[in-house]
Amino acid sequence: MESKVKVKVTDLTKCFGDLLVLDKVSFDVREGEFLCVVGPTGCGKTTFLNSLTKLYDITSGEILVNGESVDLMRHNIAYIFQENSTMPWLTVEQNVGFGLGVKRVSDPQRREMVEDVLDIVGLGKFRDYYPNQLSMSMLQRVVIARAFATRPELLLMDEPYGQLDIELRFRLEDELVKLWEKTGTTVIFITHNIEEAVYLSENILVLTNKPTTIKKRVENRLGRPRNIADPGFVALRNQVTELIKWW
Repeated sequence: MESKVKVKVTDLTKCFGDLLVLDKVSFDVREGEFLCVVGPTGCGKTTFLNSLTKLYDITSGEILVNGESVDLMRHNIAYIFQENSTMPWLTVEQNVGFGLGVKRVSDPQRREMVEDVLDIVGLGKFRDYYPNQLSMSMLQRVVIARAFATRPELLLMDEPYGQLDIELRFRLEDELVKLWEKTGTTVIFITHNIEEAVYLSENILVLTNKPTTIKKRVENRLGRPRNIADPGFVALRNQVTELIKWW
């Protein structure tokens, strides 16, 4: 049975003064889907994500979550930015459990949920470390673990691995897929890295240059785990590359 629509975006338009950035963008995201969004540099991918979270007021259009206007007070939405957002005065364990504390999850349940995600991202033995004692990749693990610990219904990710080298990216991407498969969270992942989009996604949304519209939605039927040297992987990566490259 096909899953229900989790996010419905209709004619999303965003202007900054006279500059039209997003031009009547419409798409659906199904519950539990992993959607990657790619496009040429400067096309407005981050504006697109910030409009979804209402960090930016949209000029016109509609964004619905579960059939209701998106409301951060009502909907459990987590956002992972490009920059490290750990709290330096808290340990790894305290950082990961922070959102659960805000939601007033009981101590026993909070410990269980934190332990669960720490185990998946391999940070259990670093639970008492502070952010200044961690590498960049470990900091990103903390941020991702914190987001998933709250079991968000929608997770928005804005190029979270952009500052990491290739080997670390693939390792963290594998951990991200494990968390997504375990929790069933709906994920919208912004990236400029086409290989990353093919490695992670179930569907890829390809954006045009500004004023930004959707050029194509590409279905990713590759099995998991994925092999970047597999002919099917290479073919899909080339297809998306051509969609971005030629206008």
